[in-house]
Order: sequence, then C-alpha cells, then structure tokens
Amino acid sequence: MTARSERWLAEPLSPEVEAALARLCAADDVQQVAVMPDVHLASDVCVGVALATTRLIYPAAVGGDIGCGVAALGFDLEAGALRVATAARLFEALGRAVPTRRHPRQGPDALPAEVLAAPLSHPRLEALRRRDGAQEFATLGSGNHFVELQSDDDGRLWLMLHSGSRVMGQRIRDHHVAPGLVALEGDAAAAYVSDAAWAVRYAAASRRTMVLRVAEVVTRTLGGAAELSSFIDCDHNHVRAEAPGWVHRKGAMCAHTGVRGVIPGSMGSWSFHVEGRGLPAALASSSHGAGRALSRGDARRLIAPAELRRQMRGVFFDPRLERALCDEAPGAYKDITQVMRAQRDLVRIVRRLRPLLCYKGPG
Repeated sequence: MTARSERWLAEPLSPEVEAALARLCAADDVQQVAVMPDVHLASDVCVGVALATTRLIYPAAVGGDIGCGVAALGFDLEAGALRVATAARLFEALGRAVPTRRHPRQGPDALPAEVLAAPLSHPRLEALRRRDGAQEFATLGSGNHFVELQSDDDGRLWLMLHSGSRVMGQRIRDHHVAPGLVALEGDAAAAYVSDAAWAVRYAAASRRTMVLRVAEVVTRTLGGAAELSSFIDCDHNHVRAEAPGWVHRKGAMCAHTGVRGVIPGSMGSWSFHVEGRGLPAALASSSHGAGRALSRGDARRLIAPAELRRQMRGVFFDPRLERALCDEAPGAYKDITQVMRAQRDLVRIVRRLRPLLCYKGPG
C-alpha cells in the first residue's frame, strides 16, 4: 500500500526528488508523508520531509545530524550598534568563544547533567560520548551551520545559531543501521529511539551553551544585554511518538499549534520567527529553512567569490573564507519568501529578520 502524501511546494519537483518521494511512500508501514516547501534531494530520504509510521522506525528519515536545529536570542540593543570596527572585533572574539572544529582551544567541555543523565545503548557509544561528545560539545561545525546577528523590522538586534549533534548523531545512526531505507522494530527500534533522544538533548544543550557564549561576546563588544526570556530553540531532525504514530522529521520543523520556531533563509536573505498552526495533514510540521536550490558541487562550480561578495553586500562575513563559502552563497538556496508563502497554512510569521553578520566555519 502506498502512503498518503501531502505537499506544500514553492516550486516544481525534479524527477529525482519525485522518485525518492515515491520510494518513501511505498516503504513498509509508512502511513503518511508530508513534503515541505524546502524539500531537496539527499541520500535515502529527502531533506524537507515528515513521515508517520505505526510500528517501524526509519533512521534514514531522521538523518545523521540528529537533533540539528536553530536557536535565537534577542538583545535590548539597537542593531545599528554593529559597525565595521565592531564587526572585526566580533569575528575575532567569536573564533575564541565558538570553535568551529573538533577540539576547543581550551580543552573539552564538561557535559551538562541532561546529557549525562541516561546511558546510551552500547558501550561503544558510551566511549564515544566520553571522548567525541566532550570534544565536540559547544563547537559549531561547518557546512550550513552558523552564528548570525540580525535586525528585526523594529531595528532590534537578534542572534541566530544553527548547529546539531556533530559526530555523535552520525555515530548513533551508523551504529544502529546500515545505509539505505532500512527499518527497525522491537528492541532494535527502542534502542535507536532512546539514543536519538539523547542526541536531541545533546544538540540542544550544545546550542544553548554556544548562544550564551555568543551573547557574552555581543554584550562585551556592543553593550546592551541579552533578553533571556526571548530565547527560542527548535530542532528539525528527530523521531517522536506523536499522533498518528511515530513521526519522523528530516529537515522539517515541529509546528504544533502555538509552538515557536525559527526558519532561516540564507546568509544573505530574510529569516523568520514563527508559531506553528498544527495542521494534521502536514503532520504538524513546517520547513526548516529555505532549502537548497543548488547542490554544493553545482554551487562551487557556478558561484565565484566575486558573485558571493555581490550576493552578500551589506552583510559582514570573513573575507578569508569567501572561496570556501561559495557553496553556502544565498544563490545556492531557494527564495525564502516563496517558501514562506507556500507554507502559510503551516506557520504564522511572528517576526522577520535581515542578516547583519554571519560567522561560519570553513569547509
């Protein structure tokens, strides 16, 4: 039996994405599939998809960066405080506060209590938690992960941060299942779900730690204070027990009624704070961002550093990384305004933000 599929699209789908969605809908025990407007091709299961099962768990429908998500924090500070001179000091300080590679410069962090509370399902994973988990905690990573300073339409300064579970999520996925659209059930499924829930907590704690460190850098450099009551955190790679069963989200944000979320555009376009509308046909989900329009290889081939600079006009970024950042150029992503228009039944826009400064790791 083929699963019921609902779509909220910003543009027509490629034949490759259509074929991948057809395979997913035909998979055993998949009852419902919701396709988000940021959908794009990825290994095994497309990014930008939510699906529901009744008994089987599909790790490929969560992906390797389990718990990856976005956090936001506001400041009682005018965005105009960010200028050329202060931007240079911010980049220098951010490099110390939020490492982008595996080993923090001052040694590994002590993992917080919520990350240590429950054991992982296998001694091999426990060893990885003690070593890799500590080394990579509160490090940003590379690719599409970032720290961004933004201005809302009232001129207020905001922070946005995108990061995940680093190597731990990948190791958990690889421990439990071989590559491909492989299902787990029974004890094997329960062990994966428990470990994946740990990775979600790990990623959230890591984001929170980095947000607080960035907030210290911002207030020390620009003045003002962080308004902790404004903090938002949401993730978009997980599996949870929700109506109508096990809901898997891969590059899809939970959008239950009233739930706050953050939807980034690109490092040169609008981002949005939203509240979910809880639409059952969408499995109470929404997009997790704009979604890629070009693969990384195509972006590197088509977007030169000079074009990146043009697309990033008005946004501070580290010019030493411009060649490495071409695959993350705004032109590599879909038009976020079209994406938001396509999902107006899924979320309500609370706030619109434009980028001022983007800090990313190379590679």
